[in-house]
Amino acid sequence: MISRSKPALNKSALKKSALKKPATKKSTVKAKPSSKPASKSGRLPEWNLADLYSAIDAPEVARDLEKMDADCVAFETDYKGKLATGTANEHGGKWLAEAVRRYEAIDDLAGRLGSYAGLVHAGDSVDPKISKFYGDVSERLTGASTHLLFFALELNRIDDDILNRAMQAAELAHYRPWIEDLRKEKPYQLNDKLEQLFLEKAQTGYSAWNRLFDQTISGLRFKVGAKELAIEPTLNLLQDRDGAKRRSAAEALAKTFKANERTFALITNTLAKDKDISDRWRGFQDVADSRHLNNRVEREVVDALVAAVRAAYPRLSHRYYALKARWFKKKRLVYWDRNAPLPFAATDTIAWPDARNMVLSAYRGFSSDMADIAERFFTDRWIDAPVRPGKAPGAFSHPTTPSAHPYVLMNYQGKPRDVMTLAHELGHGVHQVLAARNGALMAPTPLTLAETASVFGEMLTFRRLLAQTKSAKQRQALLAGKVEDMINTVVRQIAFYSFERAVHTERKNGELTATRLGEIWLSVQGESLGPAIEIKAGYENYWMYIPHFIHSPFYVYAYAFGDCLVNSLYAVYEHAAEGFAERYLAMLAAGGTKHYSELLRPFGLDAKDPKFWDGGLSVIAGMIDELEDMG
Repeated sequence: MISRSKPALNKSALKKSALKKPATKKSTVKAKPSSKPASKSGRLPEWNLADLYSAIDAPEVARDLEKMDADCVAFETDYKGKLATGTANEHGGKWLAEAVRRYEAIDDLAGRLGSYAGLVHAGDSVDPKISKFYGDVSERLTGASTHLLFFALELNRIDDDILNRAMQAAELAHYRPWIEDLRKEKPYQLNDKLEQLFLEKAQTGYSAWNRLFDQTISGLRFKVGAKELAIEPTLNLLQDRDGAKRRSAAEALAKTFKANERTFALITNTLAKDKDISDRWRGFQDVADSRHLNNRVEREVVDALVAAVRAAYPRLSHRYYALKARWFKKKRLVYWDRNAPLPFAATDTIAWPDARNMVLSAYRGFSSDMADIAERFFTDRWIDAPVRPGKAPGAFSHPTTPSAHPYVLMNYQGKPRDVMTLAHELGHGVHQVLAARNGALMAPTPLTLAETASVFGEMLTFRRLLAQTKSAKQRQALLAGKVEDMINTVVRQIAFYSFERAVHTERKNGELTATRLGEIWLSVQGESLGPAIEIKAGYENYWMYIPHFIHSPFYVYAYAFGDCLVNSLYAVYEHAAEGFAERYLAMLAAGGTKHYSELLRPFGLDAKDPKFWDGGLSVIAGMIDELEDMG
């Protein structure tokens, strides 16, 4: 569960895309075949990236890179140093609108190139040819974007009265949401030369460290029994029914992480310092303020969310894990048993066709339009599902660019959680398809709302499965599984956020050793998991594999934001008259054109209300109440 923005031409100015995991990896011409194409889960689909480019050496790639370079130089020649006077002219609105349209077209083309390179790399980050391709494209994007850097900076220097007068023209008024968002970043932008330096140095700065993390984590091997496994199948064993396998996997993770702690500590320290330098130069006061600005959410709203979740730890995670320990006839669960399958849960592997039908039927029960969009991901090969060596762990839905379509990456292994992950990523995908009609500049959605569609998709799927379940024990297992997912989405992500805050704050005073990073990790984990989880030696290094910390600092609270919001939104849906689905899809289709508060207003929801978060958390607490009543 992580998100990284698509490569943008001006990362300080353009709104970021929201996806669930890194958009960075795949293979040379086509995806390498899965090592087990026909497993118990059935034959799994591999994505077809030909809708972007047919291969990394396709002539169209070289053609578009050259076109992007030429378009960027021409744009700079035509507009640099002229925005203020051009916009002040009699027909300044139309003139500036034409400039924005050209800028948007370049962004769309760059998005296509960057997305393809990223997705290819996501499929195989250890192939040296792919790594070189990814690095080369990233460098070309950065080089081209230096010619566009002036645009956002000059645009933000235009006098408010002149710009407002220009926006009376319908052509420019169309871009008002993007322009208004852009101007929120005005207090934090630097002069042109410094912005150019920040942009160009990114390739040898944070982008290089991000790439090192990706390649290192994908290349790690964990000795579990007689097998040498990559990280994804090793993490998957923590959900195995066999307790000995869970322990063996956990100890293998701990051993390999320990052997690599210096590398991960260096990456973490370097990126935290890099962010501190950037924040200091730009004038951000708090370590997370740049993320809040990017998310278009107020700091006090996030602080209220975090405070509400932390206060709820005892009635959520602490209480649930105590209950789960009793189900396992233990006083405490060792940390590697935290996500163990329940003793009374079904053990069957869920085949891919069944997972597909479960999700699509749930979506169709809510909206046929929503299901039709989701179905295209299967029929048009927009999903890459098998586990492969070198493939990015986890899952994501990458929006690519409005002239194309999203792609979903998964590591499907037939578990109930994998079905929920599929529902989650398809929620993102539907959102991205609907929002694409706003164009490259206004399609991206702030992370706070980006997680709404995904979590809502999970909730639809869960509720449908629950309603179809006849067995009391299987109902109990489904309910418990949902509670665990919600704890992982809300409690665990806020604990992650607390960890990041502590690390970035302490980094201001000097480097943190791997030991110190482990101490902070154990502190926040102990607080969030509670006394029913026994944390043994080795767990102190589990912070190392969380890609959120590397690719999108402070991203993680968006999951808790989205989950609590969806709990409230689903309650409205359950009691709503006709028309809820239409209002919901209209909210998704708005993309980044409206503030989250404006989008929630038709549903009677206000995240600024101090009681708002308690309402969402009460839904989780109510499910735990029901589980306790079941015994």
